[in-house]
Amino acid sequence: RGGLVDEAALYDALKSGKVAGAAFDVFVEEPAQNNPLFELANFIATPHLGASTTEAQENVALQVAEQISAYLNTGEIANALNFPSITAEEAPRLTPWIRLAEALGSFAGQLTETSIKGIRIEYEGNVAALNVKPMTAAAINGVLKPQVAEVNMVSAPQIAKDRGINVEIITRDQQGAYEGYIRLTVVTERQERGVAGTIFANGKPRIIQVKGINMDAELTPAMLYVTNEDKPGHIGRLGTLLGNLGINIANFNLGRAEVGGDAIALLSIDGAVTAEQLQEIASLPGVKQAKALAFN
Repeated sequence: RGGLVDEAALYDALKSGKVAGAAFDVFVEEPAQNNPLFELANFIATPHLGASTTEAQENVALQVAEQISAYLNTGEIANALNFPSITAEEAPRLTPWIRLAEALGSFAGQLTETSIKGIRIEYEGNVAALNVKPMTAAAINGVLKPQVAEVNMVSAPQIAKDRGINVEIITRDQQGAYEGYIRLTVVTERQERGVAGTIFANGKPRIIQVKGINMDAELTPAMLYVTNEDKPGHIGRLGTLLGNLGINIANFNLGRAEVGGDAIALLSIDGAVTAEQLQEIASLPGVKQAKALAFN
């Protein structure tokens, strides 16, 4: 029965190592959605099933069928052991933000070439009032996928924990011009790289900032990311080279920190870029980094 064990005391004992492990199928509050015990690797939770009669077993089967149907029809996730719950009311509002979170993670993950020490995710404005756990799982999945092929939204938080990656979540009220946005920062041994995005009225995700440089770019399946010195003639040389390479530009987005400082070009292109083409782009005068990005 729930309550026979002091859950707060057990949490402290498990975390300190005084108790090696524990497993529950009943809790003081049910359904148990935000129990701190779930955060511990040495704690196992299973569904509370008292299905000892034929009728009870039929009801459990019916409940499972209803929950699967609800997920497929509305996106509602109820009582999942390994993923945050999402209500039917939350699902339509969360879906575009979950896609944005994963895209931001993918953006940063594809640009990261060294070992990841931490991931910081900031939710500001109206998105901070939503259920951030699914968005966080999606963001971590996006960051890790370029390095861990078998990762998914369910396994990503645990894989990050197993790899010693510190995940920091920050929520706050609106402070800037955007009603809501997400900023994701990847921390490595060498640097921190941040990218921010929001959802516009059409429901599509937009990049609004990269490495502290303001931009406005739509995420498309094939993109080219170029960092360079802010000097006259660079845009012309880049455009001419892409034309010579047969690479068609769909959108060309620019941003810079200050006059003569670092600048970023984020291009939407038609089709993938080969390694040889990318090497030619990286060889242009003033180019510091050239990277091909791909988004689903």
